[in-house]
Amino acid sequence: MDLALLLPLAGLALVDSTSIGTLGLPLWLMLAPGRVRAGRVVLFLGTVAGAYLLLGTVLALGAAGLLDPLRSALASTPGRVALLVVGVVLVVLGLTVEPWTRAGKERRRAARAARGPGRLARWRERAGGDGPPGAVVALAATAVGVEAATMVPYLAAIALLATAGTGTGATAAVLAGYCLLMVLPALVLLVLRTTLHDRLTPLLARFEALLSRNAGEATAWVLFLLGLYLVAEALPPVVAALPPG
Repeated sequence: MDLALLLPLAGLALVDSTSIGTLGLPLWLMLAPGRVRAGRVVLFLGTVAGAYLLLGTVLALGAAGLLDPLRSALASTPGRVALLVVGVVLVVLGLTVEPWTRAGKERRRAARAARGPGRLARWRERAGGDGPPGAVVALAATAVGVEAATMVPYLAAIALLATAGTGTGATAAVLAGYCLLMVLPALVLLVLRTTLHDRLTPLLARFEALLSRNAGEATAWVLFLLGLYLVAEALPPVVAALPPG
């Protein structure tokens, strides 16, 4: 396994590390009033990483079995056209799923405020509570389940591994490393929060507010760039297959 594969995987893992499940909720746990409950944060992150690893391993094994017929289908002109359509759809979604202008962001923020407390606010209330460890595990599993439909970076990483043809053991090991890197920023912040106590609270609070405001932008960028990649890969063969004249 070469560096050309590991570098994009590491980049995708770092994008995944900024999601609500891997950073937003852990930050809320760290900012809960009173003593920092590091065990709850570690339990939450361990559950998230474990759920991601289990889901990724199942998907990667399934993708490996379907890869050969899928390669043949995508190598055909109809397959290239399908990839081109998917790429265009992803580009459009990346450009429209979140507003890019300051005015658009303000309108989106005002609309969300008018709707009242949403899913993220409810998650925050549950994450900062004093429930038993089972509630933390359930919250982490719920976060993974809700985010499963939008885990574009993780799905892209699985696709890269399947295309590279790595063995089952190597794939599981790389996915384990991916999941560890994905929760590493939150673990580093936990160590700093535990060490520096309330001296880090104002900085973490500002970071959490920034993350909440821009939670969807990372996904939008990934959708756009992935769509652009698919368009660049599929467009030349499709154009070459067009009849002359």
